[in-house]
Amino acid sequence: MHPLLNIAVKAARRGGSIINRAALAGGGREVHAKRANDFVTEVDRAAEAAIIEIIRKAYPEHAILAEESGASRGAAQSDTTWIIDPLDGTTNFIHGFPQYCVSIGVQHRDTLTQAVVFDPVKDELYTATRGRGAFLNDRRIRVSSRTHLREALVGTGFPFKELSRLDSYMATLRTMMSSSAGVRRAGSAALDLAYVAAGRLDAFWELGLSKWDMAAGALLIQEAGGLVGDLTGGADFMESGDIIAGTPKVYAELLEALRA
Repeated sequence: MHPLLNIAVKAARRGGSIINRAALAGGGREVHAKRANDFVTEVDRAAEAAIIEIIRKAYPEHAILAEESGASRGAAQSDTTWIIDPLDGTTNFIHGFPQYCVSIGVQHRDTLTQAVVFDPVKDELYTATRGRGAFLNDRRIRVSSRTHLREALVGTGFPFKELSRLDSYMATLRTMMSSSAGVRRAGSAALDLAYVAAGRLDAFWELGLSKWDMAAGALLIQEAGGLVGDLTGGADFMESGDIIAGTPKVYAELLEALRA
């Protein structure tokens, strides 16, 4: 295992253990609204602090971009950035809906190089190193063999932070519901992307995501043989926040459908 990935796995498992303990304890979750429909709990913050502590001990010179604490000092001076979502699916966690995860990606300059998505509920660990494939609990994974959108199960996420885009999203949802085998919205983009890598979903699209929602999942899909891009088919999804992903042939059909 690559040394960076080893630290990412250690950090993700530490964050996951904090999340699991809080879930088992139930109640007592102090919830704050960052903005409409966007929440943070003390569990998010505790998990993030634990993750960052492990990374800092191993790589004190690296930059960190984390959902709750933002960009670290020195980010402009380092070529390596850790992109962290300590609890992707916070709203699910608050309600006891067991679909959430820890997501950690490592980016060297403009290239994603390491990825970990850890589902603490199912104890499923998704990992990838650029050029070395994608794995689920040490088992090699590949995207599904689906070749047509009409046969595909497609994941998505509602633009709950950017309601100004709701009309355009509903138009795309209408298209997907009539063009695919089904649409699923589970509430954790990072885990949805991991599911595409594992072949559980055949494709995924969402608007208005943040880098920490996409970084790890995008590399997992690429290393599992899938394609990831923005709504134009370009590679700027990390900057635009708009992402589509899937098996190579389903991706092409999905892109065409969304353009229409």
